[in-house]
Amino acid sequence: MNENNMVISAKNIHKTFGKGETAQVVLEGAGIDIEKGSFVSLMGESGSGKSTLLYLIGGLDRDFSGEIYVSGQNITTLDDKTLSKLRCKNMGFVFQFYNLAANLTVEDNILLPLEMSGRNVSEYRTKYEEILEITGLQSKRKSYPSQLSGGQQQRVAIARAVLGEPEIILADEPTGNLDAASGAEIMQLFRRLNQEKGITILQVTHSAECASYSNRIVTLKNGVIEG
Repeated sequence: MNENNMVISAKNIHKTFGKGETAQVVLEGAGIDIEKGSFVSLMGESGSGKSTLLYLIGGLDRDFSGEIYVSGQNITTLDDKTLSKLRCKNMGFVFQFYNLAANLTVEDNILLPLEMSGRNVSEYRTKYEEILEITGLQSKRKSYPSQLSGGQQQRVAIARAVLGEPEIILADEPTGNLDAASGAEIMQLFRRLNQEKGITILQVTHSAECASYSNRIVTLKNGVIEG
Protein backbone atom coordinates (compact mmCIF):
# COMPACT_ATOMS: atom_id res chain seq x y z
CA MET A 1 0.00 0.00 0.00
CA ASN A 2 1.13 3.57 -0.72
CA GLU A 3 1.15 5.36 2.63
CA ASN A 4 0.70 8.73 0.92
CA ASN A 5 -2.55 7.47 -0.61
CA MET A 6 -4.18 6.62 2.73
CA VAL A 7 -7.39 8.53 3.39
CA ILE A 8 -7.92 6.80 6.76
CA SER A 9 -5.18 5.57 9.06
CA ALA A 10 -5.93 4.37 12.60
CA LYS A 11 -2.95 3.38 14.72
CA ASN A 12 -2.84 1.46 18.01
CA ILE A 13 -6.42 2.29 19.03
CA HIS A 14 -7.44 1.40 22.57
CA LYS A 15 -10.99 1.92 23.80
CA THR A 16 -12.58 0.94 27.11
CA PHE A 17 -16.13 1.48 28.29
CA GLY A 18 -16.62 2.04 32.00
CA LYS A 19 -14.05 2.03 34.78
CA GLY A 20 -12.80 -0.22 37.54
CA GLU A 21 -14.26 -3.69 37.91
CA THR A 22 -17.00 -2.99 35.37
CA ALA A 23 -14.60 -1.76 32.68
CA GLN A 24 -15.07 -3.42 29.30
CA VAL A 25 -12.10 -3.34 26.94
CA VAL A 26 -13.35 -3.19 23.35
CA LEU A 27 -10.33 -2.21 21.27
CA GLU A 28 -6.82 -3.33 22.18
CA GLY A 29 -4.39 -1.83 19.72
CA ALA A 30 -6.64 -1.94 16.66
CA GLY A 31 -5.24 -0.39 13.51
CA ILE A 32 -6.32 -0.02 9.91
CA ASP A 33 -5.11 1.81 6.79
CA ILE A 34 -7.61 2.53 4.04
CA GLU A 35 -6.55 3.71 0.61
CA LYS A 36 -8.31 6.52 -1.21
CA GLY A 37 -11.02 5.19 -3.52
CA SER A 38 -11.37 1.80 -1.84
CA PHE A 39 -14.52 0.09 -0.58
CA VAL A 40 -13.81 -1.70 2.70
CA SER A 41 -16.11 -3.87 4.80
CA LEU A 42 -15.40 -4.21 8.51
CA MET A 43 -16.82 -7.43 9.92
CA GLY A 44 -16.80 -9.15 13.29
CA GLU A 45 -19.04 -10.70 15.89
CA SER A 46 -21.73 -8.68 17.65
CA GLY A 47 -20.11 -6.61 20.37
CA SER A 48 -16.64 -6.87 18.87
CA GLY A 49 -16.32 -3.08 18.59
CA LYS A 50 -16.96 -2.58 14.86
CA SER A 51 -19.33 0.36 15.27
CA THR A 52 -17.18 1.80 18.05
CA LEU A 53 -14.16 1.93 15.74
CA LEU A 54 -16.26 3.50 12.98
CA TYR A 55 -17.47 6.23 15.35
CA LEU A 56 -13.91 6.90 16.49
CA ILE A 57 -12.77 7.29 12.88
CA GLY A 58 -15.68 9.65 12.27
CA GLY A 59 -14.76 11.74 15.30
CA LEU A 60 -18.13 11.03 16.91
CA ASP A 61 -16.43 9.60 20.01
CA ARG A 62 -13.13 11.12 21.15
CA ASP A 63 -12.54 9.11 24.32
CA PHE A 64 -9.75 6.72 23.24
CA SER A 65 -6.00 6.39 23.01
CA GLY A 66 -4.02 6.07 19.80
CA GLU A 67 -3.95 8.13 16.62
CA ILE A 68 -6.43 8.49 13.79
CA TYR A 69 -5.64 10.32 10.57
CA VAL A 70 -8.46 11.29 8.20
CA SER A 71 -7.68 13.02 4.90
CA GLY A 72 -4.16 13.65 6.16
CA GLN A 73 -5.20 15.28 9.43
CA ASN A 74 -4.63 13.81 12.88
CA ILE A 75 -8.13 14.15 14.32
CA THR A 76 -6.89 13.37 17.83
CA THR A 77 -5.21 16.79 17.91
CA LEU A 78 -8.08 18.85 16.44
CA ASP A 79 -10.35 21.06 18.49
CA ASP A 80 -14.09 20.43 18.24
CA LYS A 81 -14.71 23.25 15.74
CA THR A 82 -11.97 22.14 13.34
CA LEU A 83 -13.04 18.51 13.63
CA SER A 84 -16.63 19.51 12.88
CA LYS A 85 -15.49 21.31 9.72
CA LEU A 86 -13.49 18.27 8.65
CA ARG A 87 -16.51 16.00 9.18
CA CYS A 88 -18.77 18.34 7.27
CA LYS A 89 -16.43 18.66 4.29
CA ASN A 90 -14.80 15.24 4.05
CA MET A 91 -17.19 12.69 5.57
CA GLY A 92 -20.69 11.44 4.91
CA PHE A 93 -22.46 9.20 7.43
CA VAL A 94 -25.05 6.49 6.77
CA PHE A 95 -26.53 4.62 9.72
CA GLN A 96 -28.79 1.60 10.19
CA PHE A 97 -31.58 3.98 11.21
CA TYR A 98 -32.26 6.50 8.49
CA ASN A 99 -32.44 9.56 10.78
CA LEU A 100 -34.70 11.51 8.44
CA ALA A 101 -36.76 14.47 9.61
CA ALA A 102 -40.36 13.24 9.39
CA ASN A 103 -41.77 16.73 8.76
CA LEU A 104 -39.45 17.44 5.81
CA THR A 105 -39.74 16.27 2.21
CA VAL A 106 -37.12 14.10 0.55
CA GLU A 107 -35.63 17.19 -1.07
CA ASP A 108 -35.46 19.13 2.19
CA ASN A 109 -33.93 16.16 4.02
CA ILE A 110 -31.21 15.85 1.37
CA LEU A 111 -30.42 19.58 1.33
CA LEU A 112 -30.57 20.06 5.11
CA PRO A 113 -26.84 19.45 5.86
CA LEU A 114 -25.84 21.98 3.20
CA GLU A 115 -28.12 24.59 4.70
CA MET A 116 -26.93 23.86 8.24
CA SER A 117 -23.29 24.19 7.19
CA GLY A 118 -23.97 27.57 5.60
CA ARG A 119 -23.24 26.48 2.05
CA ASN A 120 -25.06 28.04 -0.90
CA VAL A 121 -27.68 25.44 -1.84
CA SER A 122 -28.17 26.94 -5.32
CA GLU A 123 -24.58 26.00 -6.18
CA TYR A 124 -25.45 22.34 -5.63
CA ARG A 125 -28.59 22.19 -7.80
CA THR A 126 -26.90 20.37 -10.68
CA LYS A 127 -25.23 17.97 -8.26
CA TYR A 128 -28.56 17.47 -6.48
CA GLU A 129 -30.29 16.45 -9.71
CA GLU A 130 -27.44 14.03 -10.47
CA ILE A 131 -27.69 12.46 -7.01
CA LEU A 132 -31.47 12.07 -7.41
CA GLU A 133 -30.83 10.21 -10.68
CA ILE A 134 -28.18 7.95 -9.17
CA THR A 135 -30.37 7.09 -6.17
CA GLY A 136 -33.55 6.75 -8.24
CA LEU A 137 -35.44 9.35 -6.21
CA GLN A 138 -36.47 11.78 -8.96
CA SER A 139 -40.18 11.04 -8.54
CA LYS A 140 -39.99 11.11 -4.73
CA ARG A 141 -38.46 14.54 -4.13
CA LYS A 142 -41.69 16.02 -2.72
CA SER A 143 -42.63 12.91 -0.73
CA TYR A 144 -42.30 12.60 3.03
CA PRO A 145 -40.42 9.78 4.79
CA SER A 146 -43.69 8.15 5.90
CA GLN A 147 -44.59 7.72 2.23
CA LEU A 148 -41.40 5.81 1.41
CA SER A 149 -40.28 2.22 1.83
CA GLY A 150 -37.32 1.42 4.07
CA GLY A 151 -35.04 1.04 1.07
CA GLN A 152 -36.15 4.40 -0.32
CA GLN A 153 -35.57 6.09 3.03
CA GLN A 154 -32.04 4.68 3.13
CA ARG A 155 -31.45 6.02 -0.39
CA VAL A 156 -32.47 9.46 0.89
CA ALA A 157 -29.95 9.09 3.73
CA ILE A 158 -27.25 8.14 1.20
CA ALA A 159 -28.15 11.03 -1.11
CA ARG A 160 -27.93 13.38 1.88
CA ALA A 161 -24.52 11.94 2.79
CA VAL A 162 -22.97 12.30 -0.68
CA LEU A 163 -24.45 15.59 -1.94
CA GLY A 164 -21.71 17.61 -0.26
CA GLU A 165 -19.14 15.57 -2.20
CA PRO A 166 -17.39 13.93 0.77
CA GLU A 167 -14.14 12.05 0.29
CA ILE A 168 -15.34 9.29 2.63
CA ILE A 169 -18.61 7.56 3.50
CA LEU A 170 -18.78 5.84 6.88
CA ALA A 171 -21.70 3.39 6.97
CA ASP A 172 -22.85 1.49 10.07
CA GLU A 173 -24.96 -1.57 9.19
CA PRO A 174 -26.63 0.37 6.34
CA THR A 175 -28.83 -2.59 5.36
CA GLY A 176 -29.63 -3.72 8.91
CA ASN A 177 -33.28 -2.64 8.71
CA LEU A 178 -33.90 -3.76 5.14
CA ASP A 179 -35.08 -6.93 3.44
CA ALA A 180 -32.63 -8.82 1.23
CA ALA A 181 -33.76 -7.24 -2.04
CA SER A 182 -33.62 -3.68 -0.69
CA GLY A 183 -30.27 -4.42 0.95
CA ALA A 184 -28.84 -5.57 -2.37
CA GLU A 185 -30.05 -2.37 -4.02
CA ILE A 186 -28.31 -0.28 -1.37
CA MET A 187 -25.07 -2.23 -1.83
CA GLN A 188 -25.27 -1.76 -5.60
CA LEU A 189 -25.73 1.95 -4.99
CA PHE A 190 -22.68 2.06 -2.73
CA ARG A 191 -20.61 0.23 -5.33
CA ARG A 192 -21.73 2.66 -8.02
CA LEU A 193 -20.80 5.68 -5.86
CA ASN A 194 -17.43 4.10 -5.14
CA GLN A 195 -16.66 3.26 -8.75
CA GLU A 196 -18.12 6.30 -10.49
CA LYS A 197 -17.45 9.00 -7.90
CA GLY A 198 -14.30 7.58 -6.34
CA ILE A 199 -15.77 7.93 -2.85
CA THR A 200 -13.94 5.87 -0.25
CA ILE A 201 -16.41 3.71 1.68
CA LEU A 202 -15.92 2.03 5.04
CA GLN A 203 -18.93 -0.01 6.05
CA VAL A 204 -19.57 -2.01 9.18
CA THR A 205 -21.62 -5.11 8.41
CA HIS A 206 -22.33 -8.56 9.79
CA SER A 207 -23.54 -9.74 6.38
CA ALA A 208 -21.17 -11.69 4.15
CA GLU A 209 -23.49 -10.89 1.25
CA CYS A 210 -23.12 -7.14 1.83
CA ALA A 211 -19.38 -7.48 2.35
CA SER A 212 -19.06 -9.20 -1.03
CA TYR A 213 -19.79 -5.88 -2.75
CA SER A 214 -16.62 -4.32 -1.34
CA ASN A 215 -13.09 -4.80 -2.66
CA ARG A 216 -11.56 -5.51 0.75
CA ILE A 217 -12.85 -7.27 3.85
CA VAL A 218 -11.24 -6.93 7.29
CA THR A 219 -12.32 -8.52 10.56
CA LEU A 220 -12.26 -7.12 14.08
CA LYS A 221 -11.48 -9.88 16.56
CA ASN A 222 -10.20 -9.72 20.13
CA GLY A 223 -9.81 -5.96 19.87
CA VAL A 224 -7.58 -5.92 16.77
CA ILE A 225 -8.03 -5.89 13.00
CA GLU A 226 -7.30 -8.96 10.94
CA GLY A 227 -6.97 -8.79 7.15
